[in-house]
Amino acid sequence: MGILIWIGTAVTLGGLTLLIWCILKIAKARRMGLPESELRDALHRTVPMITGALYLSMIGLMLVVLGIAFS
Repeated sequence: MGILIWIGTAVTLGGLTLLIWCILKIAKARRMGLPESELRDALHRTVPMITGALYLSMIGLMLVVLGIAFS
């Protein structure tokens, strides 16, 4: 079950990487000085990716917990 822990760790890190990328993308849009409507559109396009990143991290952490529980 040690492999399950490592797979879960990789999935969690992938989710966190995607989350950091989304944060940087929104920060870049804010620095560009876009009008509020365009900034809102950029945020609306990024929200599904943020949600997916959080779900991916959650699934990875669940795999790690299962790997620890079954070890």
